[in-house]
Order: sequence, then C-alpha cells, then structure tokens
Amino acid sequence: MNVFWFIPTHGDSRYLGTTEGARPVSHDYMKQVAVAADTLGYDGVLLPTGRSCEDAWVAAASLIDATRRLKFLVAVRPGLTAPTLSARMAATFDRLSNGRLLINVVTGGDPVEQESDGIFGSHAERYEISDEFLKIWREVLAKTHTGEETHFEGKHLRVKGAKALYPPLQKPYPPLYFGGSSDEAIDLAAEQVDVYLTWGEPPAAVAEKIARVRERAARAGRTLRFGIRLHVIVRETNEAAWRAADELISRLDDETIAKAQTNFARMDSEGQRRMAALHGGRRDKLEVSPNLWAGVGLVRGGAGTALVGDGPTVAERLKEYAALGIDTFILSGYPHLEESYRFAELVFPLLPRPQRETLPGFNLTGPFGEIVGNTELPKAAPVRVSAS
Repeated sequence: MNVFWFIPTHGDSRYLGTTEGARPVSHDYMKQVAVAADTLGYDGVLLPTGRSCEDAWVAAASLIDATRRLKFLVAVRPGLTAPTLSARMAATFDRLSNGRLLINVVTGGDPVEQESDGIFGSHAERYEISDEFLKIWREVLAKTHTGEETHFEGKHLRVKGAKALYPPLQKPYPPLYFGGSSDEAIDLAAEQVDVYLTWGEPPAAVAEKIARVRERAARAGRTLRFGIRLHVIVRETNEAAWRAADELISRLDDETIAKAQTNFARMDSEGQRRMAALHGGRRDKLEVSPNLWAGVGLVRGGAGTALVGDGPTVAERLKEYAALGIDTFILSGYPHLEESYRFAELVFPLLPRPQRETLPGFNLTGPFGEIVGNTELPKAAPVRVSAS
C-alpha cells in the first residue's frame, strides 16, 4: 500500500463548521504537518486546489527543503493555466525536489468558481479542454528528453513549436493522477492518466467504478493503477473512535449544513453528487457502509467520508479496498498534525507496506517512550486485535 497524508492549506479544524479550536493556515503549521508525514513514513501528501485554499504550487515548493523523501501531489488546472507553462512548472518542481512531484489533474466541478476564474465552458467542454491540455502537456514533457518541439491544433487549444528546455527527472514526466465519476471523466482517465482516484464511496460502488475504468482503459490498450481519497478517525477502541466522529460534528448546526448542501447542489460534478447522496444532508444515517461515515460531507466539499474505528478495524477496511485493486490511499484527519501520528501509530504496523529506510536523524531503534524510574525500559506494547 502507498499511504499519503494531506496538507491543510485551507486551515485546520477540531470541530467542523465552527472556528472553535480551529487553526489558521501558516507556513509553520504546514511545515509541521509535512515533516510529521515525512518522518512517520507516509509516501506523499496531497495539497488541495481552488480559491478556498492557499496556492498548491507555492505551498508545495515551500516545503521541498523541509522534507527529504515525501512526494507532493499537486494540481494542474486545465483551462486555468496554459499547458506549456504548466509543463515547465512541473519540470522545475520535479528537478528541484529530486523527482518528488506527482500531478493531480483537476478539471473542476463548481461552475460559480470556474466562472470567477474566467472559465465559462460547459461540463462537456471543460473535459474537452482537459483532454487537449493533457495531450500537449504530456508531449511537451516527453520531448524535453529528446529536444523536440510540439505542434498541436485542437478544438480549444493550439500550440506551435512548443518546447521546454529543462526535462523533469521522472521519465517521461511525473505520474498523472485524476478523479471523476462522469462518463467524460472516465474516458479521459482511461486514455491519458496513470492513476485513477475515487472518493471514499462504499466498496460495492467503488468496485463498480473501477470495473468501468478498467474496461474503458482496456479498449484504449492501457492499464491504470487506482487510488482512493478518505478521511480517517482512528482511536484505541471502536467506541472511542465513534465518540470522536460525533465530536467532530458536535458544534455543527442545521443552518450551516443547509448552506453547504445548497452550494454542493449547484455543482455539475458527478462525484460531488454521489458524495451528497450518501447522506442527503441528514445526521441520522451517516454510517453508509460498515465503519464508513459520511459526516464530513455534511459541510466539506469533495471527499466527505471517513473510516472510523480502532486500528485493526480501519486496517481491515483499507484491505477490503485494496482487494478491489486500490494501491494508493490518500488520507486525512482532523486536526491533521495529531491525526497523522495517530494513524501511523495505530494502523501502519497492521498494513502490508514495504519496509522504509530510516531517514537520517530519525531513530527507529529505540529506546521508545520515557525511561521508567530513571533506569528501566518501558514494556513492549502488546499486539492488539479488534474487539469487533
């Protein structure tokens, strides 16, 4: 399993929908989360994109020197930036980070936000633009290794003699990640990307989506990898985890939920529609599949579900998704600093993950914990299994 964490460039929360216990976004806090993820052994971090958060490229670039092994999953926005500029940005980041860039292709699903950025195309037109954007982006970067130029003329985009002089370290280019549930999105994924991402829907729905993507990719003569985006609420016991889930939305009032659901309803994102349909804006039916809780989606756009339980339970649920063909898990929890430690301590030992080389200066050999009575080592932790 590849396990990623999340950099909260929109600020962090202890209780959703309120400022109580909330943290503003700052470079120091982003760096704390990134360093924690790096030293704890997460494979990478996702940075969100859009007007609700700090710019992902600037934020990610500022964290390169603070980390040593961590990969950065950063968004390109077709229609918002030129494919050639985006390609040069990717090549530079990949070179400066020593090959630690991953690309998240985001077409966008909120017409109001899109129009505020000057993008007025329909849902179908945005995917046409994304398709042409990626064809140019991929070819420009692939040809940096040979010094050739790119010429392309499409319905929406056109370049003549496009060229980037500095190639990325990763060949032919940093891997492309992409998520979308509409037919247009699945067609785009099948033809152009490397890793297809889904939000955390119940396993049966995820299996059906993966089967659709695989079938369309096979028609194009391609194979893809798969990833899933989830929140996690993990504690020492299942009971404590469910109490923490209830606490997360304990300050959330009905007016705030209604406003959020109204905003989601205006969007033309099929994935957002599927997320909202899991709970319908109601608090009383939030466990939509065993240990899969939709409370986050009452007010948060995009990924709106969390796996809730003790370490063994959450590990088993992750393995159920892995059995469907998913190898990349992009996780987050509130607050993100503390939850990165909780998940790593309670779940990492239970997952099939390759042994990571120890980072310089990070001691994994112990002694662990505070010395007892100034002379005695603490007792070894017992092996735990779920009580469920």
